[in-house]
Amino acid sequence: MYIVKVKGIAKIPDYVQLRDDKFTLLAYFRVDRPDKSLEKLGLGDKQEYIMEMVKDLPYGQIAKLEI
Repeated sequence: MYIVKVKGIAKIPDYVQLRDDKFTLLAYFRVDRPDKSLEKLGLGDKQEYIMEMVKDLPYGQIAKLEI
């Protein structure tokens, strides 16, 4: 699974994309509201780990998410 942090502009907030190994979009959620998307994907128990990685990830960079 891969993670990408997308920089928002003006009134559009920052977003996070979670993608599978074929780079298909699995989840797209606001940085400040990951709850519902991660629960729906079955990663609610990994939310703290994912959001810690998002915090340190530069905008626009793709990172491999080991879950």
